[in-house]
Amino acid sequence: MKEAMFYERLDEKKVRCFLCAHHCVIKEGKRGICSVRENRDGTLYSLVYGKLISMNIDPIEKKPLFHFLPGSTSFSIATVGCNFRCEHCQNNEISQYPKEHGGEIMGQPATPEAVVEAAVRNGCESISYTYTEPTIYFEFAYDCAKLAHQKGIRNVFVSNGYTGPEAAKAIAPYLDGNNIDLKGGDEFYKKICGARLEPVKETIRLMKALGVWVEVTTLIIPDHNDSEKDMRDIAEFIASVDPSMPWHVTQFYPTCRILDKPRTPVKTLRRAREIGFEAGLKYVYEGNVPGEGGENTYCPDCKELLIRRFGFSIGENTIKDGKCPKCGYDIKGVWK
Repeated sequence: MKEAMFYERLDEKKVRCFLCAHHCVIKEGKRGICSVRENRDGTLYSLVYGKLISMNIDPIEKKPLFHFLPGSTSFSIATVGCNFRCEHCQNNEISQYPKEHGGEIMGQPATPEAVVEAAVRNGCESISYTYTEPTIYFEFAYDCAKLAHQKGIRNVFVSNGYTGPEAAKAIAPYLDGNNIDLKGGDEFYKKICGARLEPVKETIRLMKALGVWVEVTTLIIPDHNDSEKDMRDIAEFIASVDPSMPWHVTQFYPTCRILDKPRTPVKTLRRAREIGFEAGLKYVYEGNVPGEGGENTYCPDCKELLIRRFGFSIGENTIKDGKCPKCGYDIKGVWK
């Protein structure tokens, strides 16, 4: 165990956690919504520090990050636990593990030094804190990220965006990229995720202001968040923060507790992409539909094909020093 960051002690040995936007008040002997932070005698502890449930080498495009060191690999880690309860979670077996197994914490022991060394050894240009919500294992991610920067390794969060502002400001000097889910409207968040929309918007704004490269993903679920209004609201919000912030509109497939809805039609993703461009976004991508054409990067000015993709693979990348080689337009992102 490790004492948690971002909490305050209250009367009767209660604590209030500020790590994420839930601001859980936790009684002695109890845990927060994430199920991995426990109050023991008035001190809040992380139960997942150095307990990794998953370690893999992934293409950065899988996160998905399309304007962040394209073609590179990222050493990807996770612990159990999550501060959401999404009905469509693709990693439900690990994100909800403590809740569904009597509070048990599974994971293999690891140190920040071992994680960073593995990234270096495998030629990874970044470490991704992913699969579950990285905010809930913040202390371990924070220690890894600081050490990674010393070794010239970048750091990436793949997040639901519920990170508290104090935590966001603490990790920002060591965080290079953040793919944040913007899942739908407020009712969608309350019904499907057990959360609220506004804190996610606040995190996107804050991460951008703190200098972290941000891309946004929306998994389009038929009859849940696929209306024109849903998609336009999201696109217009992203454009209000930064028109150059990439938006990934991604195909849903039946999983977890949403098994009664079909895969998202490609025409719905195509319409979402059109709405994104209509809202003023410069880069909108279709996800989970390789070969349909919506994965490529084009110059917003002259429409030159800059990065050709198929799934997680790069077929061609002509961007030079962050610019379109044909017209010189500045292509925003983190490039080699």
